[in-house]
Amino acid sequence: QVQLIESGGGLVQAGGSLRLSCAVSGRPISSYAMGWFRQAPGKEREFVAAIGRSAVTYYADSVKGRFTISRDNAKNTGYLQMNSLKPEDTAVYFCGTTGYLPSTYYKSHEYRTWGQGTQVTVSS
Repeated sequence: QVQLIESGGGLVQAGGSLRLSCAVSGRPISSYAMGWFRQAPGKEREFVAAIGRSAVTYYADSVKGRFTISRDNAKNTGYLQMNSLKPEDTAVYFCGTTGYLPSTYYKSHEYRTWGQGTQVTVSS
């Protein structure tokens, strides 16, 4: 049974940085593609970034150039480095895994397993 545990969220001022972690247990992270999504109150879960098994990466336009997705197979952990944060980045952030990154990597239903989420709040 694969489990994902996110950490690293918190309160930060606009312009600041945070690094989210997604620790994978149960199977090697190298077996998976990983995506990060976020959900603000009253809004649908939206795509943020994804990384495939070959380390190909994709980003939402809203975070391109500010966020970086990565993975450390030795630590079995994925990361989302978030720089130049804006108040509109405020949301609960979730990591999800799937076997192979599909062409519709930006759709949340493509991911089988999810973590519990971590809150990111950016103050203006």
